[in-house]
Amino acid sequence: MSRLRYVPRILGLEQALRLFACALAVACDAVWTSIRGAVAAVEVRRMSQVAFRKRAVARVVQTLGALKGPFAKAGQFAANRYDVLPPFATEALASLRDRVPPIPPSQLRSTLESELGRAVTDLFAEFDPEPIGAASIAQVHWARLHAGTEVAVKVQYPWLEASLAADLVIVRVLLMLWSWTGGPSRSVWARLLREFETGLREELDFKHEARMAREIGANLSQDPQIVVPRVIETHSSGRVLTVEYHPSVAISDRSALERLQVTPRAVLEILIRAYTKQMFVDGLFHADPHPGNLFLLDEPGAKERPRLLFVDFGLSRRLDPQLRREIRLGIYALMRRDLDGFIAGMDRMSMVQTGHRQAVRAAVASMFQRIGGGSNALEIAGSQVLPLKDEAKALLQATPGLHLPNDLLLYAKTLAYVFALGAELDSDVDLLKLSLPALLRFLAEEGADEKSAKPA
Repeated sequence: MSRLRYVPRILGLEQALRLFACALAVACDAVWTSIRGAVAAVEVRRMSQVAFRKRAVARVVQTLGALKGPFAKAGQFAANRYDVLPPFATEALASLRDRVPPIPPSQLRSTLESELGRAVTDLFAEFDPEPIGAASIAQVHWARLHAGTEVAVKVQYPWLEASLAADLVIVRVLLMLWSWTGGPSRSVWARLLREFETGLREELDFKHEARMAREIGANLSQDPQIVVPRVIETHSSGRVLTVEYHPSVAISDRSALERLQVTPRAVLEILIRAYTKQMFVDGLFHADPHPGNLFLLDEPGAKERPRLLFVDFGLSRRLDPQLRREIRLGIYALMRRDLDGFIAGMDRMSMVQTGHRQAVRAAVASMFQRIGGGSNALEIAGSQVLPLKDEAKALLQATPGLHLPNDLLLYAKTLAYVFALGAELDSDVDLLKLSLPALLRFLAEEGADEKSAKPA
């Protein structure tokens, strides 16, 4: 496919026009809502404003999804920023994680052939034109190698690499406009942009994803019930990633689990082993644990020994040792209801902006009080984890001057997703109890950390 067809995208014209059309539609809707509200009762006016905000966010989400690339990724990134956006916005933006509209496979052919240096027919004996899935930066197709191996081929959208510079300029301008209209300050959005760009460049590099998959697979290889697909090196590059395909069913597909005679509890036991190992032991974790990335292998013997399949390692994180240490200290302080220790950790991570320390301290103290419980770290049950997540989100949304590192948010969000998934699959399973051995080993290092964190 000729590069010329993507010139408007590479120059940023297509993106700018679509975003302008979205902004114009939102502005017209705002004017009409205002006119109607001028003659309406107070309650009707309030409901109209709420409906308008939801329509506006829906338009933005639809536009970001259609633009794909950095724009869909920016929406996904923003969905984690409970400290910056209101709940209705983060919930709507979270839908960008699941699926975006696919593009015709004919448009991917040039990327496949230029990256791998051979014609598609030479690379694959079969290549299904219908995608298995489409996401923000790539879509995945089933294929069969000439040797007979079934594979999943992840191909990056053909314009992304060339349009990245223009895309990031537009994202920067949008953030600047947002700050001028009451959004986060320049220092905050500049930090957000740095974090976003770093994560985006990693996700666009499929060689990086392949390395993450290999390393996480090696870390989990001692557990025979966890499967990470093997990367097919000969059919992979910076913009194409080919991995071995495994017939499987989504872990949320209850009818399929019943057919395989596998209980949700059995799936959750494997899931929690995998994530506690990654998050409490290895410090490198698959950070996108939703049903579209977690599957149960559809194979004989699944009843006796079910196996959990992980896919899509584009969103993986290796924790900085200092951040990992602060997370450990923070969990320990939270479990002990140690307000001073918790606030000290926030200060060390520069989470509290100048002039807001007292307000943040009061908000955290209020959260501790609402959580309740005693001083024993083991008194927190798995059923309390999701309410704790809600308390933390409320704290972020209601407390000015509080800003979290993105990797910390991603770590907390990943844990929250795992517990939410557990509640969805089998609410009778106490995931915290299952994760307790790994958590205790993680916290066992706390004594040395706590001493080193205190001033001499």
